[in-house]
Amino acid sequence: MPDYRFITYELLDEGTIARITLNRPRYRNAQSRSLLVELDEAMLRAEADDTVRVVILAGNGMTFSSGHDMGTPERAVERAEGPEQHPTFQLNGATKVSAEKRMVQEWHYYYQNSLRWRNLRKITVCSVQGPVHAAGLTFAWSCDLIVGAEGTTFSDPVGTRLGMCGVEYFAHPWEFGLRRTKELMLTGGDVSIDEAHRIGMVSQIFPADELVERTLEYAREIAKRPTMTALMIKEAVNQTQDNMGFYNSLQACFSLHQINHAHWAEIHGGRVAHATIEDGAVDWRKGAASAKPDQDPLATEVAR
Repeated sequence: MPDYRFITYELLDEGTIARITLNRPRYRNAQSRSLLVELDEAMLRAEADDTVRVVILAGNGMTFSSGHDMGTPERAVERAEGPEQHPTFQLNGATKVSAEKRMVQEWHYYYQNSLRWRNLRKITVCSVQGPVHAAGLTFAWSCDLIVGAEGTTFSDPVGTRLGMCGVEYFAHPWEFGLRRTKELMLTGGDVSIDEAHRIGMVSQIFPADELVERTLEYAREIAKRPTMTALMIKEAVNQTQDNMGFYNSLQACFSLHQINHAHWAEIHGGRVAHATIEDGAVDWRKGAASAKPDQDPLATEVAR
């Protein structure tokens, strides 16, 4: 049985429902490499288990996920050379240099894992709360259905804060619509869960104090469907979306994302691969970091 540090894995209702919970509440479930790899392993574990019919993806604490981890102490440890370095920093492009290193690593750990979850052979339900930032959207959009707590908001602020054209899994136009995506990326604005429900991105809105139980009830109803029926419904919708250009669009936008990174890396001599305040990026770290990062949205960098 895997020993997870940054997620929890539960089997409910005699194993028909697997609940995977992001478990870094101190840092608003920021997505470290360790968390990403554990989540991928857990998703594949649920997929391999023939008893599991529905997978719930949730987040512990105030926020479902604040995006990529770019500033916590654990991030520094897992990347630094030494016995505690995560093994993925020695493979899948990690030993390359410059744009090649970044592109291959991001392809494996930010993009392909998301596609894998989107195509998982089980129905997936994402349960969200709090402000869902940037790569937090990737987790939610990789799932078949999204439910959330009242007051939840969704945003990808990397355009205004980091000078980037969006996160690696660029499903934004498919989820928000074309002009709404442009507006959100250019202004750093939010989509409320009520708007997300109106446009069909979110399926159900629950009271915050009932989110866990109501999500489980929702998953139980879906788990009643025959597994072949559920899979064919999922496959019919996903294939229709792919025939409309979804997959090719994601591929193209991932390449644009890498060009955007390379632009800033060249300007900054390889020091950073995103815009800085001097380049016109919004200064979003104005406040001093809180002693309690789980209560301070600026305590860690939320997006990349």
